[in-house]
Amino acid sequence: MTDSGDLTASAAFTAFTALHRTPEAAPLLLPNAWDHASATALAEQGFPAIGTTSLAVAAAAGLPDGTGATRADTLLVARRLGAGPYFLSVDAEGGFSDDPSEVAELARDLADAGAVGINLEDGRADGTLAPVGLHAAKIAAVKAAVPHLFVNARTDTHWLGAERTAGTMYRLDAYQQAGADGVFVPGLTGAAAIAALVKDLDAPLNILYSPSGPTVAQLGDLGVSRVSLGSLLYRAALGAALRAAAEIRAGRAVSGDVPTYTQVQNLSERASSRESPLRTGP
Repeated sequence: MTDSGDLTASAAFTAFTALHRTPEAAPLLLPNAWDHASATALAEQGFPAIGTTSLAVAAAAGLPDGTGATRADTLLVARRLGAGPYFLSVDAEGGFSDDPSEVAELARDLADAGAVGINLEDGRADGTLAPVGLHAAKIAAVKAAVPHLFVNARTDTHWLGAERTAGTMYRLDAYQQAGADGVFVPGLTGAAAIAALVKDLDAPLNILYSPSGPTVAQLGDLGVSRVSLGSLLYRAALGAALRAAAEIRAGRAVSGDVPTYTQVQNLSERASSRESPLRTGP
């Protein structure tokens, strides 16, 4: 596995971009972590790239997700994970500002923390979509400030109702023209619609995995370049904790595999022993 901390920003960007699907390769499966232990454990399972999930960041801080309230917490998580032996992509909601220059400043801070990618969404907490021009301006500002940060431009058209889906390609085209390196359409699960979108795109398409939707292999056959797990792993971990507590209370043994104290301690020690990823050069 390539340790992204050993690469310049330019080389890390090139290597991360290359992980996105080519016709001969499977899609990049991007699991989303929420702390040192989860990120390190996933990397040791062979995942070359790790994402963060805004839901887990917000939940850990006791703040609502998707409302722009977790800028500092998101940056803190990026600094904690940025030295890992994997490529880090950070879920930054809508950039925590409607000022493109402030979003670009955040992007610089994330890159300095060791991130090689950023996820920027156009959905808002009130159920509306940001103006296309505004979101495109954020993307352009980030690419101008940090050219070697992979911008994954997300549109929430499919999450906000059927009446919004007609504008999906219009938005993605604007985001591509603004410099997005990849595009993300969570909530899109229909095989025919995914295949049709792939044909119209120039940038790699990222799809959010759904247990009721196509498998990763099927998504790859449709031309999807990247498959994200979003908050699924965090929610599954929380569910496992609740089940374990209920089993103990009921006098039953805890089911499933549970890492030992020493195993988790070793993950933390390996993470904390790594130096901060100071990438230099273009």
